[in-house]
Amino acid sequence: MLPLATLWRIARRDLAARIRGLRLLAVCLFLGVATLAAIGSLTRGITSELETRGQTILGGDVEFELPQREATPAEMAAFRRAGTASATVRMRAMAAVPGGDALLAELKAVDAAYPLYGTMRLESGTRRGPPPPGRVWIGADLASRLALKVGSRVKFGEKMFVVDGIIADEPDRLGEGFTLGPVAIIGLGDLPATELIQPGSLYESKYRIRLPGGADPAAVGKRLSAEFPDAGWDVNDRSNGAPGTRRFIERMGQFLALVGLAALVIAGIGVGNGVASYLAGKRPGLATLKILGADSATVMRIYALQILAVAAAAIVAGLAVGAFAPSIITAIAGDVLPVKPGVAVYPLPLAVSAAYGLLIAIVFALPPLAAARQVPAAGLFRATVDGMARPERRTVVAVGVALAAIVALAVGTAREPLFALGFVGAAAGLLIILVGLGWLVRRIASRLPRPKRPLLRLALANLHRPGAATGALVVALGLGLTLFVTLAAVQTSITAEIARTVPQRAPSFFILDIPRDGAAQFRALVAQADAKAEVNMIPALRGSITEFGGQRVDQLETLPEGAWVLRGDRGLTYSPDLPKGSTLVGGAWWPADYKGPPLVSVERDVAQTLGLRIGDTLTVNVLGVEVQAKIASFRTVEWDNFGLNYVLVFSPGTFAAAPHNMVATVAVTPAAEAELARSLPRAFPSASLIQVRDVVSQVTTLLTQMSQAIAAAASIAILAGIAVLIGAIAASRERRVYDSVILKLLGATRGQILGAQGVEYGILATVLAILSLGLGLAAAWYVVTQIFDFTFAPDPLIVGLTLLGGAGLSFLIGIAGSWPLLSARPARALRSL
Repeated sequence: MLPLATLWRIARRDLAARIRGLRLLAVCLFLGVATLAAIGSLTRGITSELETRGQTILGGDVEFELPQREATPAEMAAFRRAGTASATVRMRAMAAVPGGDALLAELKAVDAAYPLYGTMRLESGTRRGPPPPGRVWIGADLASRLALKVGSRVKFGEKMFVVDGIIADEPDRLGEGFTLGPVAIIGLGDLPATELIQPGSLYESKYRIRLPGGADPAAVGKRLSAEFPDAGWDVNDRSNGAPGTRRFIERMGQFLALVGLAALVIAGIGVGNGVASYLAGKRPGLATLKILGADSATVMRIYALQILAVAAAAIVAGLAVGAFAPSIITAIAGDVLPVKPGVAVYPLPLAVSAAYGLLIAIVFALPPLAAARQVPAAGLFRATVDGMARPERRTVVAVGVALAAIVALAVGTAREPLFALGFVGAAAGLLIILVGLGWLVRRIASRLPRPKRPLLRLALANLHRPGAATGALVVALGLGLTLFVTLAAVQTSITAEIARTVPQRAPSFFILDIPRDGAAQFRALVAQADAKAEVNMIPALRGSITEFGGQRVDQLETLPEGAWVLRGDRGLTYSPDLPKGSTLVGGAWWPADYKGPPLVSVERDVAQTLGLRIGDTLTVNVLGVEVQAKIASFRTVEWDNFGLNYVLVFSPGTFAAAPHNMVATVAVTPAAEAELARSLPRAFPSASLIQVRDVVSQVTTLLTQMSQAIAAAASIAILAGIAVLIGAIAASRERRVYDSVILKLLGATRGQILGAQGVEYGILATVLAILSLGLGLAAAWYVVTQIFDFTFAPDPLIVGLTLLGGAGLSFLIGIAGSWPLLSARPARALRSL
């Protein structure tokens, strides 16, 4: 056996002479690896930034969040014993300009220790502690929308404030979670003067602690929770300062990574076609090496080194693009990211992407390489007619091991292994279906009667003759068209979700914190603005679930999958009647005059997630008091009707003694909206008006960004599909050159040859368009309904036009690939036989 250095010298010289045939391999691997590396690096960059800035994002090492109450003196003393403590209070409040407009804002009151970590920056410079008494710092959006500037006056509740600065950077902004209005910050000492906190007002108190060096935040949280078991607070620590953001980024990143893996698998087919085409062009060299005495193993090593070198270069280039992708994406679309990832290289996603690329290259390049290895020199000269031999058993085993490694890598690195396994299984199933369809097309074409027209007869023969590329073309065309349909159906369904989010008769406002004793005045004020107004008003409280079905939440090691209702506090209400937008699906509703022990109705999906049954108990902590209720019924809820929908609805009287206010939805005419936006804040300073169009705008922005991310990832897969199609055409080019030459010698014109090719591609495109429509819609249904939990509502016209455009593009690519064959010179082609 020749030394490796000698083998490489032969391989390098041959590769330098003609690398053209391996360009398809390089392009396909580059696209797939770059996509995976970019998605992985961006996801890891964001999560790493969340971890690095955990203290700043959270505002401390550990945080205790209390709904609708402040910490007791005993609790506050315990916080201060643990470390340096800082208190903040958050609520929604109306920012009103004297004699002008009012706008919903997120009012935040801070103490002298704020911020414990990070820096509060105004446009005028950095600050520590709260604003001076009677002063307020406001967000740039609030200043813009109410035409405020430094020195302007703005009223919150019953107190007038002077704008002391415009906020440039709020250090713990991301940790505060979702908000419906721009931020405004006042001193904690000014909060009582606003009179916004009344019995029953909806607000949150947060207590952040800066721990001494070496202290374990999780241990401190558990110790204080055990010391105050009835506190009802939620505990977060610096390791996960923005849990909701982190979960969303990780889940979206996993989905996009699997889409990238699908693109790489599709590209792998292009790798196989490219290698087959390259080896077909190297038959004289293969035969010459064997005639000169090289055995099959030596020949295989030489060409394996060539393929490995090109694959390695493509993988390295893809990794380089993927490594710098977070910086490029941040520069282009940094404003839509929750945090901007730092400039760093993340080895793990790059290593995973490189492993995928190498394994894909092995899976798809080894079979044609092994097939060429075992063909004798004479057979190599006749390969144009005879074709390559079938791969031997050890090749099949090696490919199987590589495929198993790909599946193991996909499942082992996934956040949700079962989902990843299902995705990989679906991709494998699609490939098996397309391979089977390719065999079926060839089988049917060989059994059909021969048409009398020469062009049709030639086109039909091209589908099943020896050496026909029908199988590769079916896989390439099928993948491309399926991706076109899937992308169109997903995007139009998301667009439909945006449109469906706003019902035909959506309320104009949500109004929070309406005093119970002011309900009649509120209704009268609304009726004065619009006599036909629709008002729905119910009681509103906040509380957290502490026990369900006999299980204490604080004693669970991990929360059940999908049990979001157990994280943080939830909205609670009580009602004598079944709420609007709810349908009873289990149990029975209580009588309107019910006065017995507390009962509760639970939303059906939440009940299934928690494993609840009728008759089980459920306990909530409201204002530090635990209330246990018996589950009386299950309901389905129309969450998208913009109504007052609650997961938990209790029987009348359950919280009657607890201080609380009312919430309402109001649907009025556009003219009445403007009047109420001015009159309601004056009549009810403590109430907060949320305009539906602001909520719709945020939801629309989020869904649009998701759609764009899916489109960006899927577009790479589509490019890979196009490359596969080009590769399939290139792989059969040599055979088609000889076909073209023989037909010319028999008197065929260029138009007739091109027409036969067009009929062949037209038949394949038509058959595959029908199959791809079904496969693509099925894939899109799964993505839309199971991953994003949206309604599957693709636009038939757009999907149909997309499919037609994809089929037309595939047809044009096929014809364009056949065009150079028409210029082949018979003498030169025949001399190469």
